[in-house]
Amino acid sequence: MKVLFISRSTLFESPGGDTIQIEKTAEHLKEIGVSVEIGLCNQVYDYKSFDIVHFFNIIRPADIIFHIKNSPKNVISPIYVDYTETEIHTGTFLRSTLTRILGSDAIEYLKAIAKHILGKEKIISKEYFYWGHKKSVNYILSQVNAVLPNSFSELTRLEEKYKIPNKIARFKIVNAVEITSEKIISQEKYVGSIICVGRIERRKNQLNLIRAVKNLETPCFIIGKPSLNDIDYYNQCLKEAGENTFFIDHLPQKEIYGIMKAASVHVLPSWFETTGLVSLEAAYYGCKIVITDKGDQREYFEDFAFYCDPAEVKSIKNAILKALENPFNEKFKEKIRKDYTWKNTAQQTKDAYLKIL
Repeated sequence: MKVLFISRSTLFESPGGDTIQIEKTAEHLKEIGVSVEIGLCNQVYDYKSFDIVHFFNIIRPADIIFHIKNSPKNVISPIYVDYTETEIHTGTFLRSTLTRILGSDAIEYLKAIAKHILGKEKIISKEYFYWGHKKSVNYILSQVNAVLPNSFSELTRLEEKYKIPNKIARFKIVNAVEITSEKIISQEKYVGSIICVGRIERRKNQLNLIRAVKNLETPCFIIGKPSLNDIDYYNQCLKEAGENTFFIDHLPQKEIYGIMKAASVHVLPSWFETTGLVSLEAAYYGCKIVITDKGDQREYFEDFAFYCDPAEVKSIKNAILKALENPFNEKFKEKIRKDYTWKNTAQQTKDAYLKIL
C-alpha cells in the first residue's frame, strides 16, 4: 500500500504537535508494510500513483481543496483546533470584536487571506477565495472517504459545526508517545523544575504561565520556537518574564525527553488543545501535568491532570503549586504505555485505510 501525507507548507519550518503526529505515524506505518511519503501543500504530486492521500488540519482548507480534487481516495485527520477563545481573550481589540460578531470561520478566512496578501502562506486553492472558510471545510468533508479524529470529543465538535455526510466513514485514531527501548538520560539541570514545551503562541498561553510563576522559587523553562505569525506575542513573553523564567529554542526530541524525565511539572495552559500531545509525552516521562479542559484533553487525561482556567493567572499558579506538592501517579504512565503508542496509532490508521479500500 502506498500513501501520500499532505500537510501545511510550514510543517517543518514551524514545527508543532502535528509535525510529530505526522512523522511518527509515517514512521510506524512503514514498520507494518505501508509506504508513506510526506508532502507539503505547496507542491504538486502524481496523486494517482498513491492508494490513499491522507490530509491533515481541516482548519486549513485552502491547503487541501486543490489536492483533493485530483486524488481518488482520501482520508483526513482533522486536528480540529478552535481559535475562538484565543481570539476573544488574547487578540487585539479589533480581532476580538470581529470574532464575537462574525464568528471563527470568518476570522479564519480573513487570516488566510491576509497571510496570502503578505506573502507568508500562498493560497493554492482558488475556490477558497469565493467559497469562504465554512463552505470550503464542508466541501472537503464531503469529498473524503473517511474522517480520522484523535478523539470522540473532536469528532463531536466537528459534527456540531460542519456537515459530514452519513456515508463518510469515521475512525478514532489515538495520538501517542514514543515508547523507546533507548535509554533516556535525565537532564540534571532541570531536576524539580517547571517546564512548558511547545511553539510559543497566543493559543498556548505562555504569557499567563510566565505571570503565574513570576514569584515562585522554582525555575520555569519555556522550550520552543516562537510562532512565525506571533512574534509580537513572543516579544511580550520575553519582556514580562521574571528572573526564574528561561527560554530555550526548539530541541531534538531525545533531549526534550531527558528534560521531561528530570522536571517536576509540565504546564500547558492553552486556550485550546485537541490532545495536548506534548503533555502526554511529559506524563509518560514522569512529569505531573497542568492543563486546561479546553478542547478534547479530558478524554485523554481524565483525572490524572491538574486543571486550570487559562484566563486566570491565580488559577494557573494554584494548579502548579498543587502539582508540585503531589506525587506522580504511575497509573497514568501504565495507561499511556498500553493505549497511547505510535504502534497503536499506525495499526488503527492502516485498518482504516484497508476498510475504505
